[in-house]
Amino acid sequence: MSDDKSAFQQKAEARLEQVQAEIEKMKAEAKEKQADQQAEAERKKEMAELEERKAELNAQVEKLKAQSGEAWTDVRAGVQKAWDNMEESFTKARARF
Repeated sequence: MSDDKSAFQQKAEARLEQVQAEIEKMKAEAKEKQADQQAEAERKKEMAELEERKAELNAQVEKLKAQSGEAWTDVRAGVQKAWDNMEESFTKARARF
């Protein structure tokens, strides 16, 4: 094999190894970004759930405020359930963050 061909082949093989390394690096970065995007999507979902639970709790508290006398005891269970749901959502969100 001529020296020119040998030198060219070595350069080509070296470049091929570099390309393979770059591809592997890009794959790893893409996988990381995908994981970050999935984590971000999960965080958004958790935050939306927290907002929903907060709205439910707020609605129950408003009902409680509107009740007078002994009628508030009828709303109490709804407030407690909304509070429990809120706490459960917070617990799940904290575990993920």
